[in-house]
Amino acid sequence: MPRKARLDAPGTLHHVILRGIEKRRIVRDNRDRRDFVDRMGTLAQETETPLYAWALMTNHAHILLRSGSFGLSTFMRRLLTGYAVNFNLRHRRHGHLFQNRYKSIVCEEDPYFKELVRYIHLNPLRAGLVQSLSILDRYEWCGHAAVVGQREHSWQDTDYVLEFFADRKTAARERYRKFVEKGVAEGRKPELVGGGLIRSMGGWSVVKSLRRGERTEKGDERILGSSEFVLQLLCEAEPDICYQLPRKKQEDVADNLIEKACRENGIDPAALTAGSRSRKLSALRHELADGLVNELGLSMAEAARRLGVTTSAISNVLRRKCIK
Repeated sequence: MPRKARLDAPGTLHHVILRGIEKRRIVRDNRDRRDFVDRMGTLAQETETPLYAWALMTNHAHILLRSGSFGLSTFMRRLLTGYAVNFNLRHRRHGHLFQNRYKSIVCEEDPYFKELVRYIHLNPLRAGLVQSLSILDRYEWCGHAAVVGQREHSWQDTDYVLEFFADRKTAARERYRKFVEKGVAEGRKPELVGGGLIRSMGGWSVVKSLRRGERTEKGDERILGSSEFVLQLLCEAEPDICYQLPRKKQEDVADNLIEKACRENGIDPAALTAGSRSRKLSALRHELADGLVNELGLSMAEAARRLGVTTSAISNVLRRKCIK
C-alpha cells in the first residue's frame, strides 16, 4: 500500500515521533543527547519553528512543534541527517540510524494542545528514565523542566504553553505542574499518537458501523482531531475526497471554509449574501467559487446560494477560470 502524503503548511501543529531503526538506541550517552538537543534548538531558531514540548528517550523521541515557513520536512531532514552523520562518525558505525519515515500527526489545537504537552513530557517518567515527578522537574532531556522554570531554553516557546494555564507566569507554572501531576495517574493515552478520532470511538469497526447508519465520522491516521477538523483538513489537502462526503458534511465544510476566508480577509460573512458588488467582496467570491465547486464538490446552485450571487454568475466565474 503506498504511503499517504504528509499534511503540512506553515502554522500547522505537529506531534512528531521518530524512532531508531529496528527499535535500536538513538542515543548512547549524554554527549549524544546534548548533540541532539542542541541541533534541535538551533534549527528551531534558524527556521523560526515554534517548539512547545519534547522528550528525548533511548530509542525514540517526541516533539510538539508548529511548522514554520521552511516546512516540517526541511526541519526534520536537517535535524535527523545532521545528527545521524555525527552519531555514526562518533561511534564508528554505518547505515541508517532512524526509521526511514518519522511519524507526523497534525493536531487540532484547542482540544489537544495541553494534553499533548503533558503526554510528551511524562514520557521519561512513564518509561522509568526518572523515578518521580520532582526529578522530572529538573530532568535535562525533556522540555518539562523549561516549562516549570528549572531550566532555560531560548528556543523552546514555554510562554505559549503557559498561556493555556494563566496570565501570570508564576500562577501558570503552578497550574501546569498540577495538570502534569494529575496526568501521572491517568496512564498512557494511545489516542494521542494518531487516528485519535478512530481510537477514541473504539476502533474502525465502530466507525464503519456509524457509516452504515445515519451518522458518518471521518478518521485519518495522520490527524488527531474531531471529525469536522479531519474533514476540513483533508478537503484542503486532498480535494478529491470531498466528492465522497455526504451532502451535509460537504455543506458543513463549505461553511467553515467560507467563514475562515472571510475572517482572513476582514470581511463579515453576512456581507457575502447581502448583494454587495465591492471589488474586495467580488474577488473573494471568485476565489471561493472555484474551491466550493471544483474542490469541495458543491453544485453551482448551492455555491451561488452561499456566496450571494446567481448560478449563472458562478458559471461565468468558472468558465473564465477555465479560459485562463
